[in-house]
Amino acid sequence: MKRASLYSSSREPARAPRRASASTGVQNVPAARVPPVASEARPTLRARWQRFHGRHAASLWIITTAVFAAALVFGYSTLKPAPRVFTQEDIDAAVLHTLETVQLPSTAAKAYEAIRPSVVRVVGLGPERQPAATGDPFERTGVSVGSGVVIVDKGMILTSLHVVAEAQQIKVQFFDGLESEAIIVGARPEHDLAVLQAKQLPDDLQPATLRSTADLAVGDDVVAVGFPFGIGPSATSGVVSGLRREYQSPEGKRLLTNLIQFDAAVNPGSSGGPLVTADGEVVGIVTAILNPSEQRVFIGIGFAVPIENAAAAVGISPF
Repeated sequence: MKRASLYSSSREPARAPRRASASTGVQNVPAARVPPVASEARPTLRARWQRFHGRHAASLWIITTAVFAAALVFGYSTLKPAPRVFTQEDIDAAVLHTLETVQLPSTAAKAYEAIRPSVVRVVGLGPERQPAATGDPFERTGVSVGSGVVIVDKGMILTSLHVVAEAQQIKVQFFDGLESEAIIVGARPEHDLAVLQAKQLPDDLQPATLRSTADLAVGDDVVAVGFPFGIGPSATSGVVSGLRREYQSPEGKRLLTNLIQFDAAVNPGSSGGPLVTADGEVVGIVTAILNPSEQRVFIGIGFAVPIENAAAAVGISPF
């Protein structure tokens, strides 16, 4: 009788399969190998990206746009040339080029443009008379022509007294062509000054700017503006030739003191016009010319009453 086999608890090493026994004819078949349980397949990179993109599409779009905008700004700032820093040499060259190519107005031209709207033509008229059988308009036996300057926008005008002293009627013509009658409202014979008040005024009447003569010096540029021989307004330029001068009229009728002497050309008809600085500010009123001959033409010396005396004639002090 065959014994039952005893098995120990330890495993035996796997044995190689037996070949078929020749005596028994039975082949030992190895046990079928069980395939291991397949673990779950890992997702691919593309699948993971698709899942991530689906969850965060909006955020990714914002981030992409921001990165693109930042790249554009960086590229523009990199390619854009840096602003040029101008040196003092560049500025000097530009100024020199302007001076060489642009015609700047002269001192006299700037002074004339500043005072022109305030200068008036003053005409003193004598009695009327009618020429016999001529058919001409009425004439005046005495006509004097001078100049004046508006110092108050209400139509107050300074002129020389000798221009209007004997006139029975006074007319003034403003810069825009408007003509108006005027009357004498003040006079200072010791300074040959008269104050006129026009009856009609332009809409945009511009009074002159007055300037003290306290800092006026010999050699300063001055411009005289008026109507010499009735022609104008005309401008002549020169310099201050002296201060605190005296003038005795050829007839000995008047002695004027504390006058400004200047060499800007003036002639009959210039009397009463303004003497102005390079800025167009009035420092005096033209009153006389020194002329020892009988031609009554300018020979290089003119006189003006300081504006302080002229302002006193109006009853105001501009300083």
